Amino acid sequence: MSQQRQLFGTDGIRGVAGEFPLTKQSTYLIGRALGHDLVRTTPKPQAVIGQDTRESSRWIADRVAEGLAAVGVDVHSAGVITTPGVAFLARFRSLAAGIVISASHNPWTDNGIKVFSGDGFKLTDARELAIEKEIFTLLQNATDVDDTALKVPKPSLPGEAELRHCYVKSLGAGVSADLSKMRVLVDCANGAATAEGPELFRSLGIQATFIHVSPNGKNINDGCGALHPETLGKTVADSAGQFDLGVTFDGDADRALFCDAAGRVINGDAVLLVAARDLHAQGKLKADTVVSTTMANMGLEIALKNSGIRMLRANVGDKYVLEQMLKTGATLGGEQSGHIIFRDGDATTGDGLLTALRLMDIIVRAGKPLAELVADLKVFPQEIQNVRVREKIPFTQIPAVQAAIVAAERDLDGNGRVVVRYSGTESLARVMVEAESEEKMRAFTAAIAAEIQKALGA
Repeated sequence: MSQQRQLFGTDGIRGVAGEFPLTKQSTYLIGRALGHDLVRTTPKPQAVIGQDTRESSRWIADRVAEGLAAVGVDVHSAGVITTPGVAFLARFRSLAAGIVISASHNPWTDNGIKVFSGDGFKLTDARELAIEKEIFTLLQNATDVDDTALKVPKPSLPGEAELRHCYVKSLGAGVSADLSKMRVLVDCANGAATAEGPELFRSLGIQATFIHVSPNGKNINDGCGALHPETLGKTVADSAGQFDLGVTFDGDADRALFCDAAGRVINGDAVLLVAARDLHAQGKLKADTVVSTTMANMGLEIALKNSGIRMLRANVGDKYVLEQMLKTGATLGGEQSGHIIFRDGDATTGDGLLTALRLMDIIVRAGKPLAELVADLKVFPQEIQNVRVREKIPFTQIPAVQAAIVAAERDLDGNGRVVVRYSGTESLARVMVEAESEEKMRAFTAAIAAEIQKALGA
Protein backbone atom coordinates (compact mmCIF):
# COMPACT_ATOMS: atom_id res chain seq x y z
CA MET A 1 0.00 0.00 0.00
CA SER A 2 1.15 3.56 -0.71
CA GLN A 3 2.56 5.66 2.10
CA GLN A 4 -0.03 8.27 1.15
CA ARG A 5 -3.25 8.15 3.14
CA GLN A 6 -6.21 6.92 1.09
CA LEU A 7 -9.02 7.21 3.63
CA PHE A 8 -7.97 10.09 5.88
CA GLY A 9 -8.03 13.52 4.29
CA THR A 10 -7.25 16.89 5.86
CA ASP A 11 -10.31 16.52 8.08
CA GLY A 12 -10.69 12.83 8.82
CA ILE A 13 -12.50 10.20 6.76
CA ARG A 14 -15.35 11.56 4.67
CA GLY A 15 -17.75 10.20 2.05
CA VAL A 16 -21.34 9.38 1.21
CA ALA A 17 -23.09 7.66 4.10
CA GLY A 18 -23.80 4.03 3.24
CA GLU A 19 -21.06 3.87 0.61
CA PHE A 20 -17.46 2.83 1.23
CA PRO A 21 -15.73 3.84 3.45
CA LEU A 22 -18.89 4.62 5.40
CA THR A 23 -20.77 1.32 5.16
CA LYS A 24 -22.10 -0.66 8.11
CA GLN A 25 -19.14 -3.03 7.85
CA SER A 26 -16.36 -0.52 7.21
CA THR A 27 -17.40 1.86 10.02
CA TYR A 28 -17.33 -1.06 12.45
CA LEU A 29 -13.86 -2.05 11.25
CA ILE A 30 -12.68 1.56 11.46
CA GLY A 31 -13.76 1.47 15.11
CA ARG A 32 -11.84 -1.76 15.68
CA ALA A 33 -8.69 -0.43 14.03
CA LEU A 34 -8.82 2.77 16.06
CA GLY A 35 -9.52 0.70 19.17
CA HIS A 36 -6.47 -1.45 18.57
CA ASP A 37 -4.37 1.70 18.25
CA LEU A 38 -5.69 2.99 21.58
CA VAL A 39 -5.26 -0.35 23.37
CA ARG A 40 -1.64 -0.53 22.21
CA THR A 41 -0.81 2.92 23.55
CA THR A 42 -3.09 3.39 26.59
CA PRO A 43 -3.87 1.13 29.57
CA LYS A 44 -7.65 0.61 29.92
CA PRO A 45 -8.46 3.22 27.27
CA GLN A 46 -11.61 5.31 27.30
CA ALA A 47 -12.95 7.37 24.43
CA VAL A 48 -15.76 9.87 23.89
CA ILE A 49 -17.85 9.96 20.73
CA GLY A 50 -20.09 12.76 19.52
CA GLN A 51 -22.13 13.44 16.42
CA ASP A 52 -23.94 16.06 14.38
CA THR A 53 -27.61 15.95 13.35
CA ARG A 54 -27.40 14.05 10.05
CA GLU A 55 -29.74 11.13 9.55
CA SER A 56 -26.77 8.76 9.24
CA SER A 57 -24.78 10.05 12.21
CA ARG A 58 -26.55 7.86 14.74
CA TRP A 59 -25.90 4.51 13.06
CA ILE A 60 -22.34 5.44 12.14
CA ALA A 61 -21.64 6.48 15.74
CA ASP A 62 -23.18 3.23 16.98
CA ARG A 63 -21.08 1.11 14.62
CA VAL A 64 -17.81 2.91 15.39
CA ALA A 65 -18.55 2.60 19.11
CA GLU A 66 -19.25 -1.12 18.69
CA GLY A 67 -15.90 -1.54 16.96
CA LEU A 68 -14.07 0.34 19.70
CA ALA A 69 -15.81 -1.56 22.48
CA ALA A 70 -15.25 -4.92 20.80
CA VAL A 71 -11.51 -4.63 21.36
CA GLY A 72 -11.80 -3.33 24.93
CA VAL A 73 -12.27 0.45 24.76
CA ASP A 74 -14.78 2.04 27.15
CA VAL A 75 -16.92 4.39 25.05
CA HIS A 76 -18.79 7.42 26.40
CA SER A 77 -21.27 9.16 24.12
CA ALA A 78 -21.88 12.90 24.32
CA GLY A 79 -24.72 12.57 21.81
CA VAL A 80 -25.19 15.58 19.55
CA ILE A 81 -22.31 17.94 20.27
CA THR A 82 -19.97 20.24 18.34
CA THR A 83 -16.64 18.97 17.02
CA PRO A 84 -14.61 21.21 19.39
CA GLY A 85 -16.81 19.94 22.22
CA VAL A 86 -15.48 16.43 21.64
CA ALA A 87 -11.88 17.70 21.47
CA PHE A 88 -12.42 19.51 24.79
CA LEU A 89 -13.89 16.45 26.50
CA ALA A 90 -11.07 14.19 25.32
CA ARG A 91 -8.54 16.56 26.85
CA PHE A 92 -10.48 17.65 29.95
CA ARG A 93 -11.51 14.12 30.93
CA SER A 94 -8.03 12.69 30.18
CA LEU A 95 -9.45 10.18 27.70
CA ALA A 96 -7.50 8.26 25.09
CA ALA A 97 -9.41 9.76 22.16
CA GLY A 98 -12.39 11.76 20.98
CA ILE A 99 -14.30 10.72 17.86
CA VAL A 100 -16.66 12.96 15.90
CA ILE A 101 -19.22 11.73 13.41
CA SER A 102 -19.81 14.66 11.07
CA ALA A 103 -19.19 15.91 7.53
CA SER A 104 -19.12 19.52 8.72
CA HIS A 105 -20.33 21.74 5.86
CA ASN A 106 -21.12 18.93 3.41
CA PRO A 107 -24.69 17.95 2.40
CA TRP A 108 -26.74 15.72 4.71
CA THR A 109 -26.11 12.69 2.47
CA ASP A 110 -22.39 12.80 3.35
CA ASN A 111 -20.79 11.99 6.64
CA GLY A 112 -17.37 11.53 8.19
CA ILE A 113 -15.24 10.27 11.05
CA LYS A 114 -12.77 12.63 12.68
CA VAL A 115 -10.46 11.60 15.51
CA PHE A 116 -8.75 13.63 18.24
CA SER A 117 -6.04 12.22 20.47
CA GLY A 118 -6.22 12.50 24.24
CA ASP A 119 -4.54 15.92 24.20
CA GLY A 120 -7.38 17.35 22.10
CA PHE A 121 -5.35 17.65 18.91
CA LYS A 122 -6.14 15.91 15.63
CA LEU A 123 -4.15 12.77 14.95
CA THR A 124 -0.83 13.13 13.16
CA ASP A 125 -0.63 12.05 9.53
CA ALA A 126 1.68 9.18 10.53
CA ARG A 127 -0.75 7.85 13.11
CA GLU A 128 -3.65 8.11 10.67
CA LEU A 129 -1.63 6.16 8.12
CA ALA A 130 -0.91 3.39 10.64
CA ILE A 131 -4.60 3.11 11.54
CA GLU A 132 -5.53 3.17 7.86
CA LYS A 133 -3.21 0.24 7.12
CA GLU A 134 -4.96 -1.82 9.76
CA ILE A 135 -8.38 -0.84 8.38
CA PHE A 136 -7.40 -2.22 4.96
CA THR A 137 -6.00 -5.38 6.55
CA LEU A 138 -9.27 -5.92 8.41
CA LEU A 139 -11.28 -5.30 5.24
CA GLN A 140 -9.23 -7.88 3.34
CA ASN A 141 -9.78 -10.43 6.10
CA ALA A 142 -13.27 -9.41 7.22
CA THR A 143 -14.46 -13.03 7.50
CA ASP A 144 -11.71 -13.70 10.05
CA VAL A 145 -12.72 -10.83 12.37
CA ASP A 146 -13.74 -12.05 15.81
CA ASP A 147 -17.16 -10.54 16.54
CA THR A 148 -16.96 -11.43 20.24
CA ALA A 149 -17.13 -8.09 22.01
CA LEU A 150 -14.99 -7.44 25.07
CA LYS A 151 -17.37 -4.60 25.96
CA VAL A 152 -20.78 -3.48 24.68
CA PRO A 153 -21.43 0.26 24.36
CA LYS A 154 -24.71 2.00 25.10
CA PRO A 155 -26.59 3.55 22.15
CA SER A 156 -24.96 6.80 21.03
CA LEU A 157 -28.16 8.83 21.47
CA PRO A 158 -29.19 10.66 23.52
CA GLY A 159 -25.74 10.44 25.10
CA GLU A 160 -24.60 11.71 28.48
CA ALA A 161 -26.08 15.18 29.07
CA GLU A 162 -23.49 15.86 31.76
CA LEU A 163 -20.74 15.77 29.13
CA ARG A 164 -22.47 18.46 27.06
CA HIS A 165 -23.08 20.62 30.14
CA CYS A 166 -19.40 20.34 31.08
CA TYR A 167 -18.38 21.72 27.68
CA VAL A 168 -20.90 24.58 27.82
CA LYS A 169 -19.77 25.51 31.32
CA SER A 170 -16.12 25.65 30.20
CA LEU A 171 -16.95 28.08 27.39
CA GLY A 172 -18.92 30.39 29.64
CA ALA A 173 -16.13 30.48 32.21
CA GLY A 174 -13.82 32.23 29.74
CA VAL A 175 -16.00 35.32 29.26
CA SER A 176 -14.92 38.42 31.22
CA ALA A 177 -17.32 41.09 29.92
CA ASP A 178 -21.03 41.47 30.65
CA LEU A 179 -22.71 40.34 27.44
CA SER A 180 -26.26 40.84 28.64
CA LYS A 181 -26.85 43.91 26.46
CA MET A 182 -25.81 42.14 23.26
CA ARG A 183 -28.76 41.55 20.92
CA VAL A 184 -27.75 38.66 18.69
CA LEU A 185 -29.40 36.63 15.94
CA VAL A 186 -27.94 33.11 15.92
CA ASP A 187 -28.20 30.69 12.98
CA CYS A 188 -27.41 27.15 14.17
CA ALA A 189 -27.57 25.62 10.66
CA ASN A 190 -29.85 22.83 11.95
CA GLY A 191 -26.59 21.25 13.05
CA ALA A 192 -24.61 20.44 16.17
CA ALA A 193 -24.83 23.98 17.57
CA THR A 194 -28.54 23.39 18.20
CA ALA A 195 -27.52 21.17 21.13
CA GLU A 196 -25.26 23.62 22.98
CA GLY A 197 -25.78 27.08 21.48
CA PRO A 198 -29.05 28.04 23.20
CA GLU A 199 -27.89 26.78 26.61
CA LEU A 200 -24.57 28.63 26.32
CA PHE A 201 -25.94 31.99 25.18
CA ARG A 202 -28.76 32.01 27.70
CA SER A 203 -26.42 31.08 30.57
CA LEU A 204 -24.53 34.30 29.85
CA GLY A 205 -27.65 36.44 29.65
CA ILE A 206 -27.15 37.24 25.96
CA GLN A 207 -30.30 38.50 24.26
CA ALA A 208 -30.22 35.79 21.63
CA THR A 209 -32.79 34.87 19.02
CA PHE A 210 -32.21 31.49 17.37
CA ILE A 211 -33.05 30.35 13.86
CA HIS A 212 -32.54 27.02 12.09
CA VAL A 213 -32.63 25.05 15.32
CA SER A 214 -35.02 22.29 14.18
CA PRO A 215 -32.87 19.52 12.68
CA ASN A 216 -34.71 16.69 10.96
CA GLY A 217 -31.71 14.70 9.75
CA LYS A 218 -31.80 16.16 6.26
CA ASN A 219 -31.82 19.95 6.70
CA ILE A 220 -28.33 20.48 8.12
CA ASN A 221 -26.63 23.38 6.21
CA ASP A 222 -29.67 23.52 3.90
CA GLY A 223 -29.90 27.16 2.81
CA CYS A 224 -28.64 28.27 6.19
CA GLY A 225 -25.60 28.39 8.45
CA ALA A 226 -22.06 29.42 7.59
CA LEU A 227 -22.43 28.06 4.05
CA HIS A 228 -25.15 30.63 3.43
CA PRO A 229 -24.25 33.67 5.58
CA GLU A 230 -26.33 35.83 3.26
CA THR A 231 -29.42 34.23 4.86
CA LEU A 232 -28.38 35.57 8.25
CA GLY A 233 -27.33 38.92 6.78
CA LYS A 234 -30.69 39.49 5.08
CA THR A 235 -32.63 38.63 8.24
CA VAL A 236 -30.55 41.06 10.30
CA ALA A 237 -30.78 43.77 7.63
CA ASP A 238 -34.57 43.37 7.48
CA SER A 239 -34.94 43.56 11.26
CA ALA A 240 -34.73 47.36 11.35
CA GLY A 241 -32.05 47.62 14.02
CA GLN A 242 -33.30 44.76 16.19
CA PHE A 243 -29.86 43.10 16.39
CA ASP A 244 -26.32 44.27 17.17
CA LEU A 245 -24.74 41.18 15.65
CA GLY A 246 -25.50 38.06 13.64
CA VAL A 247 -23.71 34.75 14.24
CA THR A 248 -23.87 31.67 12.03
CA PHE A 249 -22.24 28.25 12.41
CA ASP A 250 -21.50 25.37 10.08
CA GLY A 251 -22.88 21.86 10.64
CA ASP A 252 -20.42 20.79 13.34
CA ALA A 253 -19.88 24.34 14.69
CA ASP A 254 -16.09 24.35 14.53
CA ARG A 255 -16.34 27.62 12.62
CA ALA A 256 -18.47 30.75 12.69
CA LEU A 257 -19.18 33.69 10.42
CA PHE A 258 -20.86 36.94 11.40
CA CYS A 259 -22.73 39.94 10.13
CA ASP A 260 -22.78 43.47 11.52
CA ALA A 261 -25.90 45.37 12.58
CA ALA A 262 -26.58 46.35 8.96
CA GLY A 263 -26.42 42.74 7.76
CA ARG A 264 -23.00 42.95 6.07
CA VAL A 265 -21.28 39.55 6.22
CA ILE A 266 -18.03 39.42 8.21
CA ASN A 267 -15.77 36.48 7.37
CA GLY A 268 -12.87 34.84 9.17
CA ASP A 269 -10.31 37.31 7.83
CA ALA A 270 -12.08 40.21 9.52
CA VAL A 271 -12.50 38.23 12.75
CA LEU A 272 -8.76 37.49 12.75
CA LEU A 273 -8.05 41.19 12.36
CA VAL A 274 -10.30 42.18 15.28
CA ALA A 275 -8.97 39.42 17.54
CA ALA A 276 -5.33 40.06 16.61
CA ARG A 277 -5.55 43.76 17.41
CA ASP A 278 -7.24 43.03 20.73
CA LEU A 279 -4.63 40.46 21.78
CA HIS A 280 -1.84 42.74 20.54
CA ALA A 281 -3.13 45.63 22.65
CA GLN A 282 -3.12 43.36 25.71
CA GLY A 283 0.39 42.09 25.00
CA LYS A 284 -0.95 38.57 24.48
CA LEU A 285 -0.16 38.16 20.78
CA LYS A 286 3.06 36.19 20.90
CA ALA A 287 5.75 37.45 18.53
CA ASP A 288 3.17 39.88 17.11
CA THR A 289 2.23 37.09 14.72
CA VAL A 290 -0.99 35.66 13.27
CA VAL A 291 -1.20 32.46 11.24
CA SER A 292 -3.66 32.26 8.36
CA THR A 293 -3.71 30.36 5.07
CA THR A 294 -2.89 30.78 1.41
CA MET A 295 -6.55 31.78 0.93
CA ALA A 296 -6.44 34.78 3.29
CA ASN A 297 -7.16 38.06 1.54
CA MET A 298 -4.25 40.41 0.84
CA GLY A 299 -6.27 43.11 2.53
CA LEU A 300 -5.95 41.28 5.85
CA GLU A 301 -2.19 41.07 5.50
CA ILE A 302 -1.97 44.80 4.80
CA ALA A 303 -4.28 45.78 7.69
CA LEU A 304 -2.33 43.60 10.12
CA LYS A 305 0.97 45.05 8.91
CA ASN A 306 -0.38 48.55 9.52
CA SER A 307 -1.04 47.48 13.13
CA GLY A 308 2.48 46.11 13.60
CA ILE A 309 1.42 42.48 13.19
CA ARG A 310 2.90 40.02 10.72
CA MET A 311 0.90 37.26 9.05
CA LEU A 312 2.21 33.79 8.21
CA ARG A 313 0.44 31.66 5.60
CA ALA A 314 -0.08 27.93 6.12
CA ASN A 315 -1.69 25.37 3.83
CA VAL A 316 -5.48 25.40 3.77
CA GLY A 317 -7.03 23.43 6.63
CA ASP A 318 -7.24 24.29 10.31
CA LYS A 319 -5.03 21.27 10.99
CA TYR A 320 -2.18 22.95 9.11
CA VAL A 321 -2.88 26.35 10.64
CA LEU A 322 -2.54 24.74 14.06
CA GLU A 323 0.69 22.97 13.07
CA GLN A 324 2.20 26.34 12.09
CA MET A 325 0.94 27.91 15.31
CA LEU A 326 2.53 25.19 17.42
CA LYS A 327 5.76 25.47 15.46
CA THR A 328 5.99 29.25 15.88
CA GLY A 329 4.25 29.62 19.24
CA ALA A 330 1.59 31.90 17.74
CA THR A 331 -1.45 32.48 19.94
CA LEU A 332 -3.92 33.24 17.14
CA GLY A 333 -4.63 31.65 13.78
CA GLY A 334 -7.48 30.87 11.48
CA GLU A 335 -9.10 30.70 8.09
CA GLN A 336 -11.27 32.93 5.97
CA SER A 337 -13.98 30.25 6.25
CA GLY A 338 -14.38 30.99 9.96
CA HIS A 339 -12.09 28.48 11.69
CA ILE A 340 -10.43 30.60 14.38
CA ILE A 341 -7.99 29.04 16.83
CA PHE A 342 -7.22 30.83 20.10
CA ARG A 343 -4.10 29.44 21.77
CA ASP A 344 -3.96 32.00 24.57
CA GLY A 345 -6.22 29.52 26.38
CA ASP A 346 -6.71 25.77 26.17
CA ALA A 347 -8.35 25.46 22.73
CA THR A 348 -6.81 22.88 20.44
CA THR A 349 -9.05 23.38 17.42
CA GLY A 350 -11.38 25.91 15.83
CA ASP A 351 -14.54 26.47 17.89
CA GLY A 352 -17.43 28.49 16.49
CA LEU A 353 -19.11 28.98 19.86
CA LEU A 354 -15.87 30.15 21.45
CA THR A 355 -15.18 32.49 18.53
CA ALA A 356 -18.64 34.04 18.90
CA LEU A 357 -18.10 34.66 22.61
CA ARG A 358 -14.62 36.10 22.07
CA LEU A 359 -15.88 38.49 19.39
CA MET A 360 -18.79 39.66 21.55
CA ASP A 361 -16.41 40.12 24.47
CA ILE A 362 -14.19 42.37 22.31
CA ILE A 363 -17.16 44.40 21.04
CA VAL A 364 -18.40 45.05 24.58
CA ARG A 365 -14.98 45.94 25.99
CA ALA A 366 -14.16 48.19 23.03
CA GLY A 367 -17.53 49.90 23.20
CA LYS A 368 -17.63 49.88 19.39
CA PRO A 369 -19.89 48.07 16.92
CA LEU A 370 -18.38 45.36 14.73
CA ALA A 371 -18.64 47.55 11.60
CA GLU A 372 -16.35 50.14 13.17
CA LEU A 373 -13.83 47.55 14.32
CA VAL A 374 -13.32 46.30 10.75
CA ALA A 375 -13.87 49.57 8.89
CA ASP A 376 -10.28 49.88 7.65
CA LEU A 377 -10.09 46.37 6.18
CA LYS A 378 -9.84 46.86 2.42
CA VAL A 379 -10.79 43.57 0.82
CA PHE A 380 -9.22 42.74 -2.52
CA PRO A 381 -11.76 41.23 -4.95
CA GLN A 382 -11.39 37.47 -4.82
CA GLU A 383 -12.84 34.83 -7.12
CA ILE A 384 -12.90 31.12 -6.28
CA GLN A 385 -13.92 28.49 -8.80
CA ASN A 386 -14.14 24.75 -8.14
CA VAL A 387 -13.48 22.19 -10.85
CA ARG A 388 -14.46 18.56 -10.29
CA VAL A 389 -11.54 16.33 -11.26
CA ARG A 390 -11.11 12.61 -11.92
CA GLU A 391 -7.59 12.50 -10.46
CA LYS A 392 -5.19 14.79 -8.61
CA ILE A 393 -2.05 15.22 -10.72
CA PRO A 394 0.38 17.95 -9.53
CA PHE A 395 -0.33 21.09 -11.52
CA THR A 396 3.37 21.50 -12.25
CA GLN A 397 3.08 18.35 -14.36
CA ILE A 398 0.34 19.83 -16.59
CA PRO A 399 2.02 22.37 -18.92
CA ALA A 400 -1.17 24.14 -20.04
CA VAL A 401 -2.34 24.70 -16.47
CA GLN A 402 1.09 25.84 -15.36
CA ALA A 403 1.31 28.25 -18.30
CA ALA A 404 -2.07 29.81 -17.41
CA ILE A 405 -0.95 30.28 -13.79
CA VAL A 406 2.38 31.85 -14.78
CA ALA A 407 0.66 34.20 -17.25
CA ALA A 408 -1.76 35.40 -14.58
CA GLU A 409 0.98 35.96 -11.99
CA ARG A 410 3.12 37.86 -14.49
CA ASP A 411 0.25 40.17 -15.40
CA LEU A 412 -0.75 40.81 -11.77
CA ASP A 413 2.86 41.75 -10.94
CA GLY A 414 2.41 41.72 -7.17
CA ASN A 415 -1.00 43.44 -7.18
CA GLY A 416 -2.82 40.18 -6.59
CA ARG A 417 -2.33 36.46 -6.06
CA VAL A 418 -3.10 33.14 -7.69
CA VAL A 419 -3.70 30.02 -5.57
CA VAL A 420 -4.50 26.71 -7.23
CA ARG A 421 -4.85 23.64 -5.05
CA TYR A 422 -6.75 20.40 -4.60
CA SER A 423 -9.37 19.97 -1.91
CA GLY A 424 -8.22 17.72 0.90
CA THR A 425 -11.63 16.08 1.30
CA GLU A 426 -13.28 16.14 -2.15
CA SER A 427 -12.37 15.45 -5.80
CA LEU A 428 -12.09 19.14 -6.55
CA ALA A 429 -9.47 21.56 -7.80
CA ARG A 430 -9.89 25.04 -6.34
CA VAL A 431 -8.78 28.08 -8.31
CA MET A 432 -8.52 31.38 -6.44
CA VAL A 433 -7.44 34.66 -7.99
CA GLU A 434 -7.20 37.90 -6.04
CA ALA A 435 -6.66 41.23 -7.79
CA GLU A 436 -7.41 44.92 -7.52
CA SER A 437 -9.09 44.63 -10.94
CA GLU A 438 -12.28 42.54 -10.87
CA GLU A 439 -12.08 42.13 -14.63
CA LYS A 440 -8.62 40.53 -14.44
CA MET A 441 -9.65 38.46 -11.44
CA ARG A 442 -12.55 36.85 -13.28
CA ALA A 443 -10.65 36.41 -16.55
CA PHE A 444 -7.66 34.69 -14.96
CA THR A 445 -9.86 32.46 -12.77
CA ALA A 446 -11.85 31.32 -15.79
CA ALA A 447 -8.73 30.73 -17.89
CA ILE A 448 -6.98 28.56 -15.30
CA ALA A 449 -10.17 26.64 -14.45
CA ALA A 450 -10.75 25.94 -18.15
CA GLU A 451 -7.29 24.41 -18.54
CA ILE A 452 -7.83 22.21 -15.48
CA GLN A 453 -11.19 21.14 -16.88
CA LYS A 454 -9.60 20.19 -20.20
CA ALA A 455 -6.84 18.16 -18.55
CA LEU A 456 -8.57 16.59 -15.57
CA GLY A 457 -12.30 17.28 -15.73
CA ALA A 458 -14.49 14.51 -14.34
